[in-house]
Amino acid sequence: MAGVLLGSLLVTLHPSAAFAQDSAVVPDRMAYVPFGPSIMGIDKDPANATATTSKSATLYQQRMSMPWSKQAFHDEGPAHWVVVDGYFIDKYEVSNSDYAEFMKTKGHPGPAYWDDPRLNKPNQPVVGVNWFDAKAYCEFKDKRLPTEAEWERAARGPEGLKYPWGNEFDAAKANFGKNHEATLPINSMPEAVSPYGLHHMAGNVFEWVEDWYDPDFYKKTPHPANTIGPLKPIWIGGTGTYVDRLTVGEKRVIRGGSWIAAESSITTTHRFWNHPSNNSYGVGLGFRCAKTAPSAVNDQVRTATIDAMKSMGQEKWQEAKTQLTTALELDPHNTELQQMQAIVQGKIQ
Repeated sequence: MAGVLLGSLLVTLHPSAAFAQDSAVVPDRMAYVPFGPSIMGIDKDPANATATTSKSATLYQQRMSMPWSKQAFHDEGPAHWVVVDGYFIDKYEVSNSDYAEFMKTKGHPGPAYWDDPRLNKPNQPVVGVNWFDAKAYCEFKDKRLPTEAEWERAARGPEGLKYPWGNEFDAAKANFGKNHEATLPINSMPEAVSPYGLHHMAGNVFEWVEDWYDPDFYKKTPHPANTIGPLKPIWIGGTGTYVDRLTVGEKRVIRGGSWIAAESSITTTHRFWNHPSNNSYGVGLGFRCAKTAPSAVNDQVRTATIDAMKSMGQEKWQEAKTQLTTALELDPHNTELQQMQAIVQGKIQ
């Protein structure tokens, strides 16, 4: 019976669906997100569409009055599939302690609110950074900012969750709407991590990503593989003055909501924007970094999956259990791995 089930799994299991954490390969304090398809965005719910028809309404006013569902805005849809290569992404938002090292080593100026006692504890996320600050820090660490597609895949997991922890709202699992007095430590709320083990993908601080913002980009995504957003910035109204550029003009995407933002901002599909030179959401604006996984890592993932299957085929159940336990710690929602684990556990018992 085990052989039949295993044969079925060998046919249906994508070689990169399961993955094992190797401390010698995966960078410290990062998670590995494997190659694969994932859903991005959310579909329109006509019953909740209450778009304004006023010709004088600004784009911002139109956006705020055009939900795609009860908790989603029109720029979050339509839902579409993307395929993303394997990558690493920080488990935590960049902390004040991390950023202090960067400032000291590179002589980079301190961000806004650096001396604010509410926000400057070593293990709180750095805030008051613009897009260029975030990009410079990531490059200093031999990393980069995640793309919007990478950020959303890491937040939603393989099942496309509405919140990092699941599909049901739980106010106790996110720091938003000033339900706490300030930002929380970057490694807090372990009960609310995403399927890949990332902390605070909902609330605490908005996070810069690589992409330019275009409210209609999901409607015209040219290719599903490794989507990186618009190639050119989209001008969002304004007269072109410096002040206008901080509130309209060319924008980069920010994701995840913040400790001062509304409940609607903490879903995994919510999109917002800011001018790359601006930190106008400063007390609630930070970032985390990502890193492209070398092809050797993706090969190792495939090898680890095959090794677990071989152990099962050779009836080396304890070895298979160890391999599957490691994989499921990082990919707990993988149903194929759960089926394999059930087979192994049954044999050991």
